[in-house]
Amino acid sequence: MTARLYRDACGIPHVRADSWLELAEAQGRVTARDRGDQIQLEHLRTEGRLAARLGAAGVPWDVFARQARLADTARAAYDALARDDQEWVASYVGGVNAVLPEARWPDWAPLGVLHVAHVLFSDLPGLLWREHVLRSLGRTHGEDVVDLFQSDAGGSGSNAWAVHGSRTRSGLPLLAGDPHRVIEIPGVYQQVRLACPGTDVVGLAFPGVPGIAHFGHAGSVAWGITNAMAHHVDVFRERLRGTTDGGVEAYGPAGWEPAAWGTERVEVRGGASLEVPWVETSRGVVVAGLDALPAYGTERAAYSVRFPARAGADLGIAALRQLLRARCADDVATAFARWVDPVNRVLVADRDGTTLSLTAGRVPDTGAAARRLPRDAWSDGAAGVAWQAMPPARRVDDHAVDANERPDDPERSFGYAYAAPYRAERIRRRLAALEDEPVGVEEMASIHGDTVSLGADALLRHLPDAHDDALTPAARALAARLRGWDRDMTADSEDAGAYAAWRSALVQKVAALPALAPLHAPHGMGDVYAPWMDVRARVGDGLLDLLDGLGPAASLGVDAAALARDALDDVAAQPPEPWGERHRLDPVHVLAGVPDASFADVAAAALSGDTDTVRATASTPGVSDRCWRGSVARWVWDLADRDASRWGVPFGAAGAPHSPHATDQLETWLDAGTTPVVTAWEALSEEALA
Repeated sequence: MTARLYRDACGIPHVRADSWLELAEAQGRVTARDRGDQIQLEHLRTEGRLAARLGAAGVPWDVFARQARLADTARAAYDALARDDQEWVASYVGGVNAVLPEARWPDWAPLGVLHVAHVLFSDLPGLLWREHVLRSLGRTHGEDVVDLFQSDAGGSGSNAWAVHGSRTRSGLPLLAGDPHRVIEIPGVYQQVRLACPGTDVVGLAFPGVPGIAHFGHAGSVAWGITNAMAHHVDVFRERLRGTTDGGVEAYGPAGWEPAAWGTERVEVRGGASLEVPWVETSRGVVVAGLDALPAYGTERAAYSVRFPARAGADLGIAALRQLLRARCADDVATAFARWVDPVNRVLVADRDGTTLSLTAGRVPDTGAAARRLPRDAWSDGAAGVAWQAMPPARRVDDHAVDANERPDDPERSFGYAYAAPYRAERIRRRLAALEDEPVGVEEMASIHGDTVSLGADALLRHLPDAHDDALTPAARALAARLRGWDRDMTADSEDAGAYAAWRSALVQKVAALPALAPLHAPHGMGDVYAPWMDVRARVGDGLLDLLDGLGPAASLGVDAAALARDALDDVAAQPPEPWGERHRLDPVHVLAGVPDASFADVAAAALSGDTDTVRATASTPGVSDRCWRGSVARWVWDLADRDASRWGVPFGAAGAPHSPHATDQLETWLDAGTTPVVTAWEALSEEALA
């Protein structure tokens, strides 16, 4: 083996090889060394074998994984790959198995890891939630209340922005952004450099997946993505019945039809194993409402989903190898034309000055109604699917911003529920404020740390009048303070802390209204969907609409003025508390519950920012102000000089807690900072790759 491994001061691996396959094998080796425990757990997720390691805590995921046929989808997608793509993936697996022989990964394993990373990034949970609202409140209040609990009024996602070279000091474009996911330790992204004849790319990889997917800089071209919030899965209400021979039928547009079915055994550490039933109709896999197969003579209602990856036996991994070869913006656009799931907005720029904005992924052409609620499996058109053509890439001549907001152009709007426009608007304002002077990397990096909440302005419209005689003196004083507050969610701000406390109190009071009591009843969809079915979290998403009391909200009888006044009285009676006392880092420990596993102990540091600020440190108002979701990486790509670019992750490059690089980037991340990209080979330290 002639591949060589180098590291920079942050321990980030720089892999150099003589061929594509050798490079893939070496990436597998270094990933197994740096993130071995993490990627083995991800493979267990694919196969639905978490509970065998974690015990009962892993059962909800295992049930979902078996019923969603995750491993089977990965196998089928691998089998459908072209031979050169198969060899590339298999070489990566060979590297993993060389370091972790006990893992015994099959060649399709990386496709499973990629599938796990995105399978619930779809609007499947949202569709099931809206179905629960319809079933719970529809008869009383009318179907329109389904739309009151949307993330348009809040929510977190990702940021990305591009600045054309006409506005930069170098005369070449700048790209920047930060993806927002659950903050996990070890981190969800792996900083890496991959180089061989024909490619030299730095970027963020998924541990366990070859190549560099969403964020990369190849010297002559760079790219970054955000979630397009598209409707890319169709969900169906299914009628299932047992047959005389012990099989299962599903009711489709042409009547009763045979369905594939089976049971699988899930082993549970420290507990009894369980049999998990699965059913797949001609529309998709049944992923909710199936706790048992229907016996002969009985029917069962359930929900199926048509995942693009399963429908087409394609997880889009072929795009990743093609991205490594990209040399210009058009190359990146061509590579992303092969992307499948989820649908992304892509910003790309090259050293010729071309800057593009495009949408990548596979969207079913099934109409607006399918984006709102599940469809009846027996309805017209449910039997087949056509995929929408993506619009052509647009050239960016000044700047472009993507932050999961609803697009202005209807032809680029493929979703139903989007994130609030606050982050996008704040980034645009920051860029507009820089119009008089050419900008560079430093100005882009400063935007990462912006903590002004435009969402606070919207909610503070419901603040009680400071002269309201029904308020206590302390509440009147607090109302006056909040009206004069600068809306900056800094950790040391008592006003920000008071605002957040008032917001949480409001959410709790609205969620406890008798009109919403049916939503608290068991939803029956499955335990894996619990985070999306929390009524308090959903009320937080739709809080503004619920308080405004217009349209369908009026039928719920929300007395916004009284609730706002009571919430303010509650907060005013408490001692003042800076936002950072309430808002602290609370990452998910990926290996928690794994026997004999160890992981870095991270202090619950105070955080600036909020769910709807550019510096995304999301919490769940009404549930907890602890931060569990936010920026899982930050990046600034300079097309004039790759070594002037910057990047960072929340913790570090290593997964092992004893490594000096397990948490050495934490302090920088807490300051919303980044570290330099270093690519000069002579500035790196070589180590053995064996």
